[in-house]
Amino acid sequence: MTKTLHHRACHLCEAICGLTIETTETDGNIAITSIKGDALDTFSRGHICPKAVALQDIQNDPDRLRQPMRRVGSQWLPIEWDEAFILVAEKLAAIQERHGQNAVAVYQGNPSVHNYGLMTHSNYFLGLLKTRNRYSATSVDQLPHHLSSYLMYGHGLLLPIPDIDHTDFMLILGGNPLASNGSIMTVPDVEKRLKAIQARGGKVVVVDPRRSETAAIADQHVFVRPGGDAALLFGMLNTLFSEGLTRDSHLPVEGLDDVRSAVAPFTAEAMSPLCAVPAEQIRQLARDFAAAPSAVCYGRMGVSTQAFGTLCHWVVQLINLVTGNLDRVGGALCTEPAVDLVASTSGGHFNKWQSRVSGRPEYGGELPVSALAEEMLTEGEGQIRVLVTVAGNPVLSTPNGRQLEQALDGLDFMVSIDLYINETTRYADLILPSTSALENDHYDTTFNLFAVRNVTRFNRAILAKPEGALHDWEIFVGLAKAFAEKTGKELKPTMPPSKMIDMGLRMGMYGDASEQKLSLATLFDHPHGVDLGALKPNLAARLKTPNQRIQAAPPEILADLARFAALKAPGVDELLMIGRRHVRSNNSWMHNFHRLVKGKPRHQLLMHPDDLASRGLIDGQRVRVSSRVGQIEVEVLASLDMMKGAVSLPHGWGHARPGVQMAIASSQPGSSANDLTDECQLDELSGNAALNGVPVKVAAA
Repeated sequence: MTKTLHHRACHLCEAICGLTIETTETDGNIAITSIKGDALDTFSRGHICPKAVALQDIQNDPDRLRQPMRRVGSQWLPIEWDEAFILVAEKLAAIQERHGQNAVAVYQGNPSVHNYGLMTHSNYFLGLLKTRNRYSATSVDQLPHHLSSYLMYGHGLLLPIPDIDHTDFMLILGGNPLASNGSIMTVPDVEKRLKAIQARGGKVVVVDPRRSETAAIADQHVFVRPGGDAALLFGMLNTLFSEGLTRDSHLPVEGLDDVRSAVAPFTAEAMSPLCAVPAEQIRQLARDFAAAPSAVCYGRMGVSTQAFGTLCHWVVQLINLVTGNLDRVGGALCTEPAVDLVASTSGGHFNKWQSRVSGRPEYGGELPVSALAEEMLTEGEGQIRVLVTVAGNPVLSTPNGRQLEQALDGLDFMVSIDLYINETTRYADLILPSTSALENDHYDTTFNLFAVRNVTRFNRAILAKPEGALHDWEIFVGLAKAFAEKTGKELKPTMPPSKMIDMGLRMGMYGDASEQKLSLATLFDHPHGVDLGALKPNLAARLKTPNQRIQAAPPEILADLARFAALKAPGVDELLMIGRRHVRSNNSWMHNFHRLVKGKPRHQLLMHPDDLASRGLIDGQRVRVSSRVGQIEVEVLASLDMMKGAVSLPHGWGHARPGVQMAIASSQPGSSANDLTDECQLDELSGNAALNGVPVKVAAA
């Protein structure tokens, strides 16, 4: 028996905590025997959450696919890799030849950004398709972040991050980092860091329709009507201007006078009925923020996934800017990662083309996923007939999942690069599973961009690649070669993702020309990671706008203010649905592991006791929740943590669909919030889905 300790970053969420994983070899068989936080990790300092311990469950899950599978009638049968690649190439080439390039669509799910080989090589194949019908989880999540940064700073990945370790005042809207572990704020052990703000005399304020886990430890919690965050933010910004609470910025800025004029009607008094926050409380929040020695306003998914998501993130940036807290220690700062995607990629583009049916704008080459089903169901030239899904489950994660099921059932062909037969991939003709995470080496190309310190680490695979298995990047290379051979397209040579990372490290600001001289070999010698220092002011040098100035008043955003100005407060008796997260869950794919789902169910509807009583309902009963697009049945729990008029249902559940082969998830399926969300409810500017603030009715089942 031989025991070995390995050091690796957890890839399951954005916190990228360092782990110490013990394996034991017995008679040639290697088993994981312990997973703990890495106390020597330069970034996470020993922190670990329950998800990381479940890595062994993911590795050993009997439901995880380990070879390509082809659906024949109602059966799934094994198929060889080469045969599978040829089949995909033939089907896609034939459809595109007959119906055009856009007849093939692509959907990429959230796990894509947690897998660096997938990030480096997915476009090696997908780019050959030349389709404009590309979709991803971005437009049910953080698209407004990217669009506001693209319009203001010139690059969609140039996202200022809260300097949580140095701030004196942190205002959190639509975020629950104690459950998410931080998002677009890579921050291991976020609870300790938030409490450190308080310990040094600072203040944490949370704005949320629910008294979330984060709100429970904050100094102040402000209830806000679901979807009303833009009104609250506008009221704060108006107060900062009208009460002379702004500070000059050292940054080059243009358009602030236009901003001041544009938000002049949005007084705290005018905004109060829209957000259900008293006007004086809005004003005092602005005063407290401006008076703090340093402060940062941070908005996350709750303000992204609503009807005014882009306006919300624009005003978040403006509040930081006009109070002098943008690009300032203790405020919002931009990272300088070792592999710098901002420096090495173009800033993006917006609205260069639109979706065929509803005219939704593209961003960065992707259309809003709310348009995906209608593009499949609406006949005519350009109709989607083939779908390629990559590490995604849009039936459970995008609006109106039942409509999407109908659309998937009518496709001519579907192929999924995925580990499971889930609610979406059960419609596929072919599923191509990759190796597991622990059989891959790992580098965070994405989340180092959003980290609260500049850090870097590379981790080798812990377990050997099984015979006959392929990594994600090898699957894309195989598909690309088969498609290029079938269509006669030119295919450029490629290299393993680790070599790409080595090039990125050596060419970056800490590479060959620097004192650090980072390379892959350097990181091999530092398994606990390398700390590259605290974030520091750098935005002026990193701006990608044509004139190297912050665009405070982008015309596209100013034009959307008329839509906001027409907003009316909802009816008194209307219920608005929001989502919620849990530290033991992650979207739709982490419910098949006993360690994460054991204990009491966590997928009930939460509702204020007064809202229950007014409808003749009681705590714990089954209720029917309905919206414009559908209805579900679910258990309801009375909760004083809920604002009156708001109900909360977590997303990612709904595993009772026929054909799903995930035994543990199917045994406690829950109900899908996205059977209620509406594909027609979205942020009109960006096209991002409005998953929060969904009008619903609740009655006895």
